[in-house]
Amino acid sequence: MTTKPTARRFRIKRAGQASGATDKKPADRAEAPRTEAPAKAAPSRQEPPRDTGDTRGPDAARTELDTIRKEGLTGRQLRMARRVAHKNGLEPTSDFDAVRLLRQRGIDPFQRSNMLELVVPKNPGDPASGGSAGGEIGAQAGRIQLPQTTPLDRETLPATEHLSPAELRDRQISEIQQDITRRRRRKLAMLLTRLSFFVFLPTILAGWYFYAVATPMYATKSEFLILQADSAGSGSGLGGLLSGTQFATSQDSIAVQSYLQSKDAMLRLDDEVGFKSHFTQDSIDPIQRLTADPSNEQAYRTYQKNVKVGYDPTEGVLRMEVIAADPGVSANISRALIGYAEERVNSLSAEKRDDQMSDAQESFENAAAERRQAQEALVTLQLQGDTLDPEAVIAGLRAQINQVELLLLEKELELAALLDNARPNQSRVDGARGDVRRLNDQLDELNARMTDASQGENSLAQLNVRIQMAQADLATRDMLLQSALQQMEQTRMEANRQVRYLTVSVKPVPSEEPSYPRKFENTLVAFLVFAGIYLMVSLTASILREQVTS
Repeated sequence: MTTKPTARRFRIKRAGQASGATDKKPADRAEAPRTEAPAKAAPSRQEPPRDTGDTRGPDAARTELDTIRKEGLTGRQLRMARRVAHKNGLEPTSDFDAVRLLRQRGIDPFQRSNMLELVVPKNPGDPASGGSAGGEIGAQAGRIQLPQTTPLDRETLPATEHLSPAELRDRQISEIQQDITRRRRRKLAMLLTRLSFFVFLPTILAGWYFYAVATPMYATKSEFLILQADSAGSGSGLGGLLSGTQFATSQDSIAVQSYLQSKDAMLRLDDEVGFKSHFTQDSIDPIQRLTADPSNEQAYRTYQKNVKVGYDPTEGVLRMEVIAADPGVSANISRALIGYAEERVNSLSAEKRDDQMSDAQESFENAAAERRQAQEALVTLQLQGDTLDPEAVIAGLRAQINQVELLLLEKELELAALLDNARPNQSRVDGARGDVRRLNDQLDELNARMTDASQGENSLAQLNVRIQMAQADLATRDMLLQSALQQMEQTRMEANRQVRYLTVSVKPVPSEEPSYPRKFENTLVAFLVFAGIYLMVSLTASILREQVTS
């Protein structure tokens, strides 16, 4: 049971392909010329129809044929009607007669089901065009089928004259061009619709906001720079080469710029000037206005948008622009920020000066303390014992010893001279011997004192050595103290030369006309932004569509 319908469908398909192959050549030529031949031959061929089961007279048949001609049927439809008539066992005299006979039978020759039945092969055992086909025709005979008519608003009649292949080609090219034009117009209309919705409408809304809703904002501009004190003749190397240029203060300028754009500066500005209260006014539009009780983060975002500080490294100039709804408030905020910047510069200079002076001051204080200790040690050594100058005492002892030795030598010579006499004077000899004895005793005493002064831990010689070492240490500490003092003075001079100070080149002046919003420029930027977004999205969508469909 499943093989018969499959085989029948296969035969129908093959028959349809064969009929399409036979009809392709006439259709490529032209449908109008093919229908013209029957139309011209109609007067000679359309005699009163033969007896085909029609009970009406010839006049009625001619009237029906004229009516069918006026319907404007194409040549292909007439040929299909003749085939359907032959399929149903009718013998029409012309194509129009085939349409008339089929309609008398209640068959619509232009219905799709009837056209498909033309390719159904006949059953050899069924003289009436097959059992199933005959059954279908019998079933269709029971219902009314009307012919397909053509609309009256366009020309559908066959051509009245034969067209050359060139004319047919031109007509087909014209139809293709018209179709391409319609498609292009439709695509252009869709493109304009999308552009209007995604680009033009948002741009119009943005322009309406900038021109009608946005609150005028006043900008106050100022310029200031950080300079270094004159350091001519003081630096050396790369620092000396850069000391007179803007690179010498670039770090301080960047530090000041960062401070002015920080939350610390915003909080201080809010405490002193009232930054939050100004931007929470009801006169400001909702987009630029802060909420009734804004947080520090919300106020800081507004601060970053309305306070702009830029640093030009080529000139070393800081340019600041402050935007506010009132020109006076804008100027006050600008002056306050310049004051903050000046304090920050002074603070940086003081910190740098203190850092440079701290080491030199500490070194000088250490040298002074060590020198004091050395002096105290020398004084202590000098006060130790009975003498202040052991070296002078030792030198005196040595002089006394030398003098006693000279006297002793003279007395010994005098005694020897007296003893050389035969009868010396005993009194003079005794006197000389007494002088020699006394000198020897004095010399022994002096030698003992010298021995005590030059030997032992507490001797004058040891004390003299310690005093000399203490004096040398004191001299060294004096030199170190002098060097530390010179270094401190030089560091103080260098720190004074490196002092930074802020100078205002362009003072803040209140603006008389609003600077923002820039209506035309902002609207143009909004248009370019929306157009760019639409272009990127459309290109992405087209690329994805191509990748999906490929």
